[in-house]
Amino acid sequence: MTVTPILMLGAGRMGGALIEGWRRGGAFAPRDLIIRDPYLTTVAEAVGDLGARLNPPLADLSAAKTVLLAVKPQIWRETAEEVSEHLAEDAILVSVAAGVRSADISSAFGGRRVARVMPTTAAAIGQGVASIYASVPEARARAHALFAPVGVVVDLEVEDLLHAATGVSGSAPAYFYAFVEALEAGGVSAGLSAQASRDLARATMIGAAALLAQSGEDPAALRRQVTSPNGTTEAALKVLMGEGGLEPLLRDAVMAATRRSVELGG
Repeated sequence: MTVTPILMLGAGRMGGALIEGWRRGGAFAPRDLIIRDPYLTTVAEAVGDLGARLNPPLADLSAAKTVLLAVKPQIWRETAEEVSEHLAEDAILVSVAAGVRSADISSAFGGRRVARVMPTTAAAIGQGVASIYASVPEARARAHALFAPVGVVVDLEVEDLLHAATGVSGSAPAYFYAFVEALEAGGVSAGLSAQASRDLARATMIGAAALLAQSGEDPAALRRQVTSPNGTTEAALKVLMGEGGLEPLLRDAVMAATRRSVELGG
């Protein structure tokens, strides 16, 4: 399966994260990348210095075997109109445009095969997560080739489940950052300095996440291991896991993100 050259339509936050992740892991050489973006970031310019083709003439796009659609959902059709006729007939589209259905993408790109992906920007450090849907095996394999080198991939058999994947994964880094923000504020309220609370909260969350990843244990089991009967942790968990606590709050948050994903998809 020939994956390269890879044409990146858009190299902003998500595209840049992939470029950085591929560079760190050696997945693709800069010379394998063709990048089209009117506002090139320092990440894109850096790989350009190493051999990536930046904003080449439209005629050069026919070399691409894989096309990563990473523009904002609001301008994807405009992008398709600009480049579609210049792409190779056998090029495969891999889209990270949130909410845009694969059938619409395929139609706008001349019937070419499409995979849809809901990724996370932790791909930049090889710790990303990518939910993948494709009705065609070749397109699914192409998405795996792009995202497996920079994190975990999860296959979805129904396209509409990408909305739920957005609520659980795509939007979830922000939930985590919000939790850390709130924990830091809680420490300050309890009397810690802002710096001490910041250091304690962040290092503790990073360590707990690493233990969850490396131990392979269920989070419930790890929670029980650090919860002594009638101790401080149990007192806190009675608040966090009580009525109106984390479980119903996060359920509502995931559902809100899922509904909004559906709305954005039209």
